[in-house]
Amino acid sequence: MVKLAKVLDVPVLATEQNPRALGPTVPELNLSNLGPLHFATVSKTLFSMATPEVLKMLGDKQFKSVAIFGIESHICVLQTTLDLLEGGYDVHVIADGVSSCNPEEVPIALERMRQAGAQITTSESLAFQLQRDASSSTFKAFSSLIKEEKDTTKESLQRLLSSHTKHSMV
Repeated sequence: MVKLAKVLDVPVLATEQNPRALGPTVPELNLSNLGPLHFATVSKTLFSMATPEVLKMLGDKQFKSVAIFGIESHICVLQTTLDLLEGGYDVHVIADGVSSCNPEEVPIALERMRQAGAQITTSESLAFQLQRDASSSTFKAFSSLIKEEKDTTKESLQRLLSSHTKHSMV
């Protein structure tokens, strides 16, 4: 999603849960490659990323819609989603872009977010929603990125669906 943000010129705000204790954002995300599209990384101890500082940034930029991906679906992602929905934001949770230490938590958290009013989607579905038109000047780079990430996307969805199937059988 970070690579997609660069291709489609989508701003990115990141948060780090207590980085002194848990460490910084993993370098694989390569946020520095975004340049000015990466407008902040905010350290926090609140489980939700909807801290006063983050909410001010979102308000200042007049964002109305937010796409969420990250770790601990049942804690940070869930609480962020609920807080943003309560604040009137249109929230899209990227199902194959979230995880939890206990994978069985993911489908339960996604269902709870859906029930609260979040749009649950996939990285590829959201990517095409943002791209909108194959005649766009970004489509060639977009298409290359989709092809480059297809195996990773497929593996993520298979893990998610496997976990969901196990959960549904209980």
